[in-house]
Amino acid sequence: MERLQKILAQAGVASRRKCEEMILAGKVEVNGELVTTLGTKVDPATDIIKVSGRLIRGENKIYIMFNKPKGVITSASDPKGRKVVTDYLKGITERVYPVGRLDYDTEGLLLLTNDGDFANLLTHPKHHVPKTYHATVKGIPHGTALDKLKAGIKLEDGMTAPAEVEYKDIDEVNKEAVISITIHEGRNRQVRRMFDAISHPVIRLKRISFGDIMLQNLKRGSYRHLTKDEINHLQQIAKAGLLKERTPRKES
Repeated sequence: MERLQKILAQAGVASRRKCEEMILAGKVEVNGELVTTLGTKVDPATDIIKVSGRLIRGENKIYIMFNKPKGVITSASDPKGRKVVTDYLKGITERVYPVGRLDYDTEGLLLLTNDGDFANLLTHPKHHVPKTYHATVKGIPHGTALDKLKAGIKLEDGMTAPAEVEYKDIDEVNKEAVISITIHEGRNRQVRRMFDAISHPVIRLKRISFGDIMLQNLKRGSYRHLTKDEINHLQQIAKAGLLKERTPRKES
């Protein structure tokens, strides 16, 4: 059972706020009865829902992997008229939304879906789903600096969880390095702030994996649907992380 306005929005009727206005205006029926109360819960699999007499059918759940280019907003719309991720999803008629975020200057793997439970499962901080990035940083960090990231480093919003960190490439001429970093959190601009904390600011940032799902050779600005096995695997990783969080530690 889900809120009526959420079902309508997911079916592509309008934005959730607009759907709420339709309900309040008396334009929505459920099983032949007019519904004007926000928050009314319905079952899209069994209830007959109509808007202004038009039958609304629940949409199929879809799961997309997108290779986000730099300079694109992780949103379905932007008041400033900048490029948004949904501009690249040609042929997708369902209303999908990002699973987590990649900031404007970050590129790489971004998942999108219309399955709210799936999105919440993957983004909940207690589920510890790993995300791996390749960060090109200014200067060449000493091993002791990377050890700080591995152990967890203090940021303005608290200590980070331990990260997996390793060198991928070193450019002695341009004084740059590419560092692979895997984190299990999703704070705002976290990777950039972690490298700022060791005085090696990020020049370029690309996410290459989410869980065990790899970006691989998907072209920049392109997308593909996740396979059933990939969807199930991501769910298993998230549930395993939650189980680990809930398992009490044994006293030594």
